[in-house]
Amino acid sequence: MPDSMTPGIVAGRLGRDEIAENFADLHRPLDPHEAAVAADRCYFCYDAPCVTACPTEIDIPLFIRQIATGQPEAAGQTIMDQNILGGMCARVCPTEDLCEGACVREAAEGKPVEIGRLQRHATDSLMARQGHPFRRAEATGKRVAVVGAGPAGLACAHRLAMRGHDVVLHDAKDKPGGLNEFGIAAYKSTDDFAAREVEWLCGIGGIELRPNSALGTNLDLGDLRRDYDAVFLGVGLGGVNDLDAEGADRDGVMDAVGFIAALRQADDLTTLPVGRNVVVIGGGMTAVDVAVQSKLLGAENVTIAYRRDKSRMGASEFEQNLATSKGVRIIFNAQPVAVHGNGAAAEIELEYTADDGTGLRGTGEKLRLPADQVFKAIGQVLTYRGLELDGRKIRVTGAGRTSVDGVWAGGDCTGGDDLTVVAVAEGRDAAEDIHATLMDAAVHPTGAVIGEDARA
Repeated sequence: MPDSMTPGIVAGRLGRDEIAENFADLHRPLDPHEAAVAADRCYFCYDAPCVTACPTEIDIPLFIRQIATGQPEAAGQTIMDQNILGGMCARVCPTEDLCEGACVREAAEGKPVEIGRLQRHATDSLMARQGHPFRRAEATGKRVAVVGAGPAGLACAHRLAMRGHDVVLHDAKDKPGGLNEFGIAAYKSTDDFAAREVEWLCGIGGIELRPNSALGTNLDLGDLRRDYDAVFLGVGLGGVNDLDAEGADRDGVMDAVGFIAALRQADDLTTLPVGRNVVVIGGGMTAVDVAVQSKLLGAENVTIAYRRDKSRMGASEFEQNLATSKGVRIIFNAQPVAVHGNGAAAEIELEYTADDGTGLRGTGEKLRLPADQVFKAIGQVLTYRGLELDGRKIRVTGAGRTSVDGVWAGGDCTGGDDLTVVAVAEGRDAAEDIHATLMDAAVHPTGAVIGEDARA
């Protein structure tokens, strides 16, 4: 975090009341009447495009019908059958690009059914019920190591425990949750929801948490293969890409992921230092999250500089609009050239870019912006190298099988979209494949839907 070498980066730019208002829940939960009204807009399509658009294939028309008929807990069960982290996904999924983007009402009226908020209403209702809604199958005597307690690892651990296996869930950090705990904007997941969801999920039993256990440090894959019947890796992407610009090592230049993690773990946001003039390099969700939160902490000027055009930006249109609504400026087709300053960052130099069909190139036209704090949000990289890779991620086939026998992987450390809901689907499906392998049983290739016998 910033120190005395960066005089422009200070804490307490805003008071506690303003900070509390700024970081309140982005989407207020629906009350029962509002949920019933929202559910009534659903056409309950037979071949619902929203289901196809959901990576975990939740039966969306069914759970919305259950809400409409006054059964929110049953709706929550329908969701959790497919997505055990349905509560967090309801808060952080880019629904405008997934289920809501595919909604028939979106195509017809430009206003989809509020699937995300309805999902939150249902999952919150189920989680508020006493007792865990799933129970474990008869013990198999098998023991599985899950490395990484993020969305993929948690989904895998829960499904394995439900199938009767004993799971040891390792994580490099001192608390579980992965990006749900450390890597998303605080206004998307309030009231310590990530930690509460993990505690709820582990309520099924059979899952032992072991924090401060990092693969390649105090965990060895060979030892895990020897000591357990199977291994699942959901290790995420632990490294951050370097900024290729002169002066990138100046004080005040920092990675966005680390800043967001510090913000998420801060007990008092008025003590978190932030710059007066903040520039974020990148165009994904992390870039938007760090930019918006810098503004909410009291930064006067916040700019996102993205090297390509608007259509190539990784952050959804909703996220882009959220950023600009909070006063964040987005400059497209601009890449960093240098960070200037006497020891600490004071100014950033950008060069405009163009793509003539042969690749991105600098145009030679440049601009400078005041910048006492520069965030790198230009992607993360895999730090573990013990398996065959596909590009920069772990190569997998089928439901997460790696090049090493008895080892599966899923989530951000493997290919595919880096979304919470995708990670959940990959962890769930890998668990079913692990179970089938250990028990020598057939399983549907997309992951079997939990039967009634698995419910409490």
